Amino acid sequence: MGNLFCSEYRIHRRFDLKGSSYGRSADKPEEEIDETTTLKDMDLNFVFRIQRNRFQELVKQIDQDCEFLEAERIMDYSLLVGLHFRDDNRGDKMGLSPFLLRTGKDGSYQNEKLMRGCRFLEAELQDMDRILAGQKPLIRLGANMPARAVRMARRSDFDQYTHGGAGHSSYNGEVCEVVLYFGIIDILQDYDISKKIEHAYKSLQADPTSISAVDPKHYSKRFRDFIGRIFISDRMPIAASVGGNANGSNS
Repeated sequence: MGNLFCSEYRIHRRFDLKGSSYGRSADKPEEEIDETTTLKDMDLNFVFRIQRNRFQELVKQIDQDCEFLEAERIMDYSLLVGLHFRDDNRGDKMGLSPFLLRTGKDGSYQNEKLMRGCRFLEAELQDMDRILAGQKPLIRLGANMPARAVRMARRSDFDQYTHGGAGHSSYNGEVCEVVLYFGIIDILQDYDISKKIEHAYKSLQADPTSISAVDPKHYSKRFRDFIGRIFISDRMPIAASVGGNANGSNS
């Protein structure tokens, strides 16, 4: 966790996500949750929209990692996600705008979408300049990744991620600009006899598909399905109009 969140940005919220629901809550009242609280699947109330090419890179990497872990009979791993909410008071090292909050009550949607597209494009161009200069890129998969966090209508509604997909769920209209840090952690647990016993015992108390201790193949599929619902491809028409083709494939 310390290595993943080693950043100049302050991590405001952190989530440990497995794609399961049984016992997957921090069990803390809202007023006691702070930046040091590790939240879990049932506490998640965001869907993350990331730029299309980075979304494709994420899906490909998650698939490769899960295939490897499944082949090694590993399960019970998590995706650790850290969120930095952008605000007006902190310096911007990536050329992106400050924190934005949209209520959907005004008519500025098109202008706002245009501005967001410009900011993502600006960050991409800055990254390209650094790469050409032989420097480390500012934005990488799982580090310094700009995104839009769309707040879900109801907190702790795990079903919105697992039945029908987050893309079909209702939002409360709030959109926050964030910087994401994430990576797969806890990759040393194999599906041994203790985990098989845990699965059998918890299956008597809850839906077997909702518990964390399941066989590696089922775990891998459930994990990938869950990640594919909380991360969504964000299309940016402005990028296509500046440097892409007519169908927006570079957006």
